[in-house]
Amino acid sequence: MSDVAIQSGQEADPGEKLVHLALPVRLIHMVNGERNTPEMACTYDIHPRGARLLSFREVKVGDLVTIERGRNRSVCRVVWTGDPTSPLRGQFTVECIEGGKTPWEEELRQAEEHFLPLLADAPYKPVTNHYRIGGQNRRRSPRFQVAGGVELSEIGGRSNVEGRLEQISAHGCIISASGLVAPGTGIRMVLDLYDVTVALKGDVKYTGRNGAMGVELREIRQGDRPLLEYVFSELKKPRKEDFADLEILTDSLAAAAQ
Repeated sequence: MSDVAIQSGQEADPGEKLVHLALPVRLIHMVNGERNTPEMACTYDIHPRGARLLSFREVKVGDLVTIERGRNRSVCRVVWTGDPTSPLRGQFTVECIEGGKTPWEEELRQAEEHFLPLLADAPYKPVTNHYRIGGQNRRRSPRFQVAGGVELSEIGGRSNVEGRLEQISAHGCIISASGLVAPGTGIRMVLDLYDVTVALKGDVKYTGRNGAMGVELREIRQGDRPLLEYVFSELKKPRKEDFADLEILTDSLAAAAQ
């Protein structure tokens, strides 16, 4: 994704702060170059270069809007809109196109980005599987093959590394990357798929000679859970080219790593 995205279309630098915070704002739509009647709206996430908002008016990618909060205002461009048939309906992301302060700069400076336990309310509950190793069930949730981008960094460590998301479940994911991270290392990941970005934290469980890493997911950025649920809802939809079981078994990957 480009450098203008802000979550859900937010292609922010993964190192930049994104905070889940509801702030009331005045939203003025531009129609044929004319200012429309102001509307009260609310932010969902705020970011140094934009925000994700919720509005009852229809907006399209490319639309210009003026956002006001107190005495601060910014002209912004819509860069993403939520799927109208999904729970993301009414949400859209803007990028501020004028210099100067954003209307939420002070709140962003004071707020902290929070991560919450992922599996406290996971998109999928653990499911039963007939495949057993050593008498124990190894599959806890459906795993899906995907093709998405990912940027990761060691928590408190080195800078971002670009990779590719290969598979994901409610409990973990498999990432291929040019720079492998040692097992046991905690990492922060920003996943990019289905036109949304989701930030997660996890622990590298193993690495393979083929450049793959198995990651156990443990935390999700506050505000990102609806986005992850949207991703899983899209993954659940049948695909014409593949109706096979996409579960990749942990032991098979561990064997490939040897």
